[in-house]
Amino acid sequence: MGQEFERIEGGRPDLAALAGGLLHLVDCDLTGADLSGLDMAGWWFQRCQFREVKAIRTVLDGATFEGCRGAFADFRAARMAEARLRGCDFNNANFGEAVLTGARMSGCKLTGADLVKAGTIGLVVEDSLLVSARMKGVSLRRARLVGVDLSMADLSACDFREAVFDGCSLREAITTGARFEGADLRGADLGGLMLPDAGRFKGATVSRVQAAELLAQMGLQVR
Repeated sequence: MGQEFERIEGGRPDLAALAGGLLHLVDCDLTGADLSGLDMAGWWFQRCQFREVKAIRTVLDGATFEGCRGAFADFRAARMAEARLRGCDFNNANFGEAVLTGARMSGCKLTGADLVKAGTIGLVVEDSLLVSARMKGVSLRRARLVGVDLSMADLSACDFREAVFDGCSLREAITTGARFEGADLRGADLGGLMLPDAGRFKGATVSRVQAAELLAQMGLQVR
């Protein structure tokens, strides 16, 4: 990583006493720990357990999470700018109002996660599950989404203008008030997608097959 880390392996370390340094935690069990408000900027978490951890307003800018497990973890209002999440399972975790500016999520399971009001400018998401995620009002304008499953997610009022979807799924997603103007949707599964306001898709690009499917879902026959 190009930095000098103090390595801590296994067990349950006293992170409150260690906060402020630069740590590499490996196979540590933080289940249910309260890390709220601690300074963990730049820390490296590898295969750590975060289940039901409270990290409200925790400073995690530039932190790296690799192969971590954190079902129902609470990262509300945490600072996670430029953070890296690789191969993690944070199902049903809460990232509401978290600062995810410039963060990257790759190969992650975020089923049922809450990202409402998260700061997502420059967020990169690839090869990840966001099935049934709550993302109301999130902006991914001009983002490139690769291999992202947003099936049944709440995308109400999201901003996907000029975004590119590559190998993604929007199947049965809630898109009320969402904006897709100028988006390239040719690489997305649009099955079951409801279009309450088709005008918000003005300028979006879809394939002929997708166009026929969307019209059929609106009750129109294509011949």
